[in-house]
Amino acid sequence: MYIIIGGGGEVGYYLAKNLLQRGHEVLLLEKDSTRAQALSEELDQGVVMRGDACEARVMDEAGAQRANIVIAVTGEDEDNLVICQVAKKRFHVGRTIARINNPKHEALFYKLGIDFIVSPTRTILSQIESELPGAHFVNLMTLQHAGLEIVTLTVPVTSPAVNKTLSQINLSRRGTLVLIIRDKEPIFPTAETEIQANDEIYAVVTREGEEELRRKFASD
Repeated sequence: MYIIIGGGGEVGYYLAKNLLQRGHEVLLLEKDSTRAQALSEELDQGVVMRGDACEARVMDEAGAQRANIVIAVTGEDEDNLVICQVAKKRFHVGRTIARINNPKHEALFYKLGIDFIVSPTRTILSQIESELPGAHFVNLMTLQHAGLEIVTLTVPVTSPAVNKTLSQINLSRRGTLVLIIRDKEPIFPTAETEIQANDEIYAVVTREGEEELRRKFASD
């Protein structure tokens, strides 16, 4: 598999190194000459190319027309978007992956056809939320092609959903509860399942449905 990586920071370096160890053909693009030289000395010869991955000319020289995957991991969200757009629109690369630093950009990236998005900020926030006392809502996974998220929510004592059945709570079609963990026992919910305080619920929601889930199951 031929993989082009745009951005030679620490993420790009370790990504390239690991992909090479797995036997893939990798080309790492870095526009800073000093950094590109340092990367060339660290990685195998021919793996690093100096150039701006945002430029179609550079991507053409990198052989983007035969790339299976293009991964954009620069420190700038705008550059990562451009890299993936050039790969998709100009060179018809089958799969693009972009790193984003600002979670607010996720919707735009998905709308513009980026296949997979990695958000270190969201990942760190989710981990922090899961560890903090009193934290209730954690994003577990985003299913980008379907526009869905898998989330978990611990129902607080003050939740307006406590002692109500799912039919009474009446979630819209933007969200579906798929599992409840109560006292370490799994419950597959039906319309008549009653929610109790400290239930750990797992749901599949749209991005719009996430807010509804917070409103109906979090603190009143």
